[in-house]
Amino acid sequence: MDADRDSVIDIAIVGGGPAGLAAAEVLAGAGRAVTVYERMPSVGRKLLIAGRGGLNLTHSEPLPDFLARYAPVDPRLSSAVAAYPPEALRAWCEGLGQTTFVGSSGRVFPESFKASPLLRAWLARLDGAGVAIRTRHRLAALGAGGEGALTFETPEGPHIVRPRATLLALGGASWPRLGSDGAWVPLLAERGVAVAPLKPANVGFHVAWSAHFAQRFAGEPLKRLAARIGGASARGEAVATRDGIEGGVIYALSRPIRETVERHGFAELILDLRPDLDAAALAARLVRSRPGESLSTRLRKAAALSPAAIGLLREAHANALPTEATALAAAIKGAPLRLLAPTSIERAISTAGGVAFTELDARFMLRARPGTFVAGEMLDWEAPTGGYLLQAAFASGRAAAKGMLAWLEAAEAG
Repeated sequence: MDADRDSVIDIAIVGGGPAGLAAAEVLAGAGRAVTVYERMPSVGRKLLIAGRGGLNLTHSEPLPDFLARYAPVDPRLSSAVAAYPPEALRAWCEGLGQTTFVGSSGRVFPESFKASPLLRAWLARLDGAGVAIRTRHRLAALGAGGEGALTFETPEGPHIVRPRATLLALGGASWPRLGSDGAWVPLLAERGVAVAPLKPANVGFHVAWSAHFAQRFAGEPLKRLAARIGGASARGEAVATRDGIEGGVIYALSRPIRETVERHGFAELILDLRPDLDAAALAARLVRSRPGESLSTRLRKAAALSPAAIGLLREAHANALPTEATALAAAIKGAPLRLLAPTSIERAISTAGGVAFTELDARFMLRARPGTFVAGEMLDWEAPTGGYLLQAAFASGRAAAKGMLAWLEAAEAG
């Protein structure tokens, strides 16, 4: 569909991810004419990729615990999630014909596990509500065609849009091939909006493995782990890579790890390779070794460690493992792994940093740019995987839409 080269419209939403589409639904439901602009050939691409291994929509834990997952703490984000909590997101999903269930970890999924049926139903609902979607529109400038104007680069050339109100929901800078490349940062900075530097979140970290470990164990899973750094701890699994380590237990601690690396140049993560056994029980198993049994065999049979876990244990202790049972048990339950820089933001699941909440009023509107609202991962917050990322995207998009409606009502009444 050809776009007009200079258009006056009601509402512009820039970004076709969960936050932008959630806002579009609220605004269209209030009778506003909404146009969503997306730089990619289709909307919802990151949602589809997130759903490849099972779409984790949200989490079932109590709301106070849920809200504690977000950092930095800001009452606007907390209020948005409290106003649209996990139960509301599940009800919305089921309203689109996608029944949900709670997994053994407390995570919430659609019964189909897939994102595509949900996205198709959602887009059909938005189309029925009159929401227009314009793809292959990359935001190039704010205010270049007059205050409030948006300039897009399109295959047909520049397109200037003059909306009554705008919502920016352009995401962070992770997974740039899916649309969120952080190119909006200088556009807002030149308009005087403070943006905290974008950093990788839910990300792996580099480790200086030996050549032997990197060659033999890259891609191998490390199951049944507990990890701690400072006062933070987590349980889960990880995967050794050729140049580092990644996976759920690392992602859960990525913020304190990243902050420690920023302060000291490295972080020491303490790994427990048998968190299901206390030290005494593990030592009792290790003491029953057979004469002439190698240490690797002892670790494999008595401690039930995988070859990759044995390799990691040796790396963590610089191949200087004790043989006495009590000391060896302590080494297994306290393996110090030195982590270096996080892997690139392009490989991260999500992004930390973004538009500072101090730049917003209570309606998610930019103080420096009245009529422009911000939602989703563009804002300065982060959370672990487990459903918290999508929940905040949906909730902040809806909150910004309601703030926009209140602002428009006041402006039009005046």
